[in-house]
Amino acid sequence: MARHFWKVGTNSGNNGCPTLYTQQRGDTYVVQGDPVTDPAELAQLDLADGESAVTIPRELLANFGPKERVHVPHPISFDEFDGMFTTLRHTAWRLETRRRYAWDEQQGAYRQFLTEGRVDWDLNDPWCQERREQTALGKRFERVRVVDEPLTEGQRYLLDNARRNAAVGEVIRVLARSKADELGLPREDFWLFDARVVALLRFDGADEMTGVDLVTDPVEVLRYAQAREAAWHHSVPYNELAG
Repeated sequence: MARHFWKVGTNSGNNGCPTLYTQQRGDTYVVQGDPVTDPAELAQLDLADGESAVTIPRELLANFGPKERVHVPHPISFDEFDGMFTTLRHTAWRLETRRRYAWDEQQGAYRQFLTEGRVDWDLNDPWCQERREQTALGKRFERVRVVDEPLTEGQRYLLDNARRNAAVGEVIRVLARSKADELGLPREDFWLFDARVVALLRFDGADEMTGVDLVTDPVEVLRYAQAREAAWHHSVPYNELAG
């Protein structure tokens, strides 16, 4: 069934373009404007297959766009999340805040760590190969791990795991939880991709990762980018703590 649109407003005078439309009881908008057709301009946009772009004046959105902010979670699948680590253009940065990760404790490497105090990491597994390939393209992967005083067992394991991360091109730093709290850093784990989109990692009460939500609102993304700057400035290289 065809959707029925309501005209919200226009800056076009009599020719009908550009114009903003919505649906009755709908949360989406249709924008009518001059199409962007220049290949050099289109190359600068992140358009998916089947998508197009139009040009509209700022005042159209300022005058007729919704004025209230609405936070709507944008969950993505784990496969989509994994894909972000190869489609990013420049940087991927993570804040790790949890005292334990249930997934880690299910791995053979964790059992070796409990027995021997260290792990013989396989630097040729698929994850390591992919990370090396991406860093070879000039992309940066960085993390700040918030740690307790004293470290939990899971944090000691991740400190050893940092050797693996560093070997394939990641830069790992650590930050005391007391300092993170003083700085007012977020309590949730997140990845910041290209300083333009945030992936919030959701966990349940058993420390199992249950999902990923995207944050694309520029105001919210800026808040996480500011957290990155503070965390990076006050953290130290992981091997200083390991030593």
